[in-house]
Amino acid sequence: MDISRRDLLKVASTSGLVAAGLAGTEGFFSQLQAQNKPTQTRSGEMIYRTLGRTGEKVSVIGLGGHHIGRPKDEQEGIRLIRTAIDRGINFMDNSWDYHNGGSEIRMGKALQDGYRQKVFLMTKIDGRTKQAATQQINDSLKRLQTDRIDLLQHHEIIRMEDPDRVFAPGGSMEAVLEAQKAGKIRYIGFTGHKDPLVHLRMLEVAAQNNFHFDTVQMPLNVMDAHFRSFEQQVLPKLVSNGIGVLGMKSMGDQNILKSNTVKPIECLHYAMNLPTSTVITGIESMEILNQAFEAVRTFKPMSQEQVRALLARTRSVAAKGQYELFKTTNQFDSTAKNPEWLG
Repeated sequence: MDISRRDLLKVASTSGLVAAGLAGTEGFFSQLQAQNKPTQTRSGEMIYRTLGRTGEKVSVIGLGGHHIGRPKDEQEGIRLIRTAIDRGINFMDNSWDYHNGGSEIRMGKALQDGYRQKVFLMTKIDGRTKQAATQQINDSLKRLQTDRIDLLQHHEIIRMEDPDRVFAPGGSMEAVLEAQKAGKIRYIGFTGHKDPLVHLRMLEVAAQNNFHFDTVQMPLNVMDAHFRSFEQQVLPKLVSNGIGVLGMKSMGDQNILKSNTVKPIECLHYAMNLPTSTVITGIESMEILNQAFEAVRTFKPMSQEQVRALLARTRSVAAKGQYELFKTTNQFDSTAKNPEWLG
């Protein structure tokens, strides 16, 4: 049975997910984070946190898979990956469709010579049918030159019907569960960037099918808090259920920085301050890699006063989502531009 937007809001509200304004969430978040925030340790240049109920230890900064495919020189991309690993980043993000497989191929080469054993490897698939998903899983394993992916995620859950397709008979979840049973993947999650209600729908359909996701990936940034907020509507549900939180789009592919209200390290600190296990960020140069490590080096838990000040600074420019184009346009919707990837 279909659930309307109003029904989802009602479900979210009764679950304590939709807050009556940012101020009203502070006490709830403080209590929730104290009880369920990922435990963390510092080692070398990096902070490591637990990944939900999995118990895995992952770096608070994750290496973005799309950006690693952007350097024109493949060797430069490989050098960035290995330097990141050598300095302590162990969470590797990727996707079957990034640069038509180029990002996975590049990462597969970088993870040779003993590097594969040092990382927690994640990739994503777009297929919504069992057949398409099976093919994409096998493609990813081949490109990544590995026999096992640590975390596989259903990519771009951005339409209200996507959850139904994933869990339908002959849908992609059947392929993913078979791959898990065969030892090809360890953990299962999903990603999306469009609307928190789609995430809630995915969690609802999963519950109807007696399935518990290990991870969920979503936008978490200084503007999301004001507009179609994943932080307010989805994050508390994930934390309370022990689901590993993967933050992304802390800078919105540089669009948030164009507002001239926040700096890159402030963006990373804000996302790191939430109960995220890892904050996935695009790194396509040594300069940006160094910036990420500087964010880790200087990170300290933010006070409520600091959070309020940062959100006050971004409130007016964030109100209509003009800097979160992944929510308001199809610019970031790769499966909308390539519907054949869905199967």
